[in-house]
Amino acid sequence: MPRHDIIRIKNATFYAYHGAISEEQNLGGKFEVDVDLRCDLSEAMESDSLKRTVNYEAVYSLIEKIVTSKKYYLIEALANSIANGILKEFSVIGHITVRVRKPHPSVKGVVDYVEAEVSHTRG
Repeated sequence: MPRHDIIRIKNATFYAYHGAISEEQNLGGKFEVDVDLRCDLSEAMESDSLKRTVNYEAVYSLIEKIVTSKKYYLIEALANSIANGILKEFSVIGHITVRVRKPHPSVKGVVDYVEAEVSHTRG
């Protein structure tokens, strides 16, 4: 029976230049990212070895690179790029969920944040 252990990175925060409005792409803003990495961690738990798990520092670095290296119009496109990049880089991950939040978005109203969530399963 496959295991569904989870490593989570919560609220990784970056300053970047994403948005559909030109001011957002010129002035930039804060973006928050959560990832849930589902994989079998039994060998890591038994051995207590970093070599047998997902190095979350390396995952964070990849997220930072994706968030800060290219402008996206849509946060869902950004979330998709993060999910695809992590699955490509870390073969032990079987399923990933990525949430990208834009705090205080440019809408006509009071909103704490807008969030897009994508989930991918290794096929």
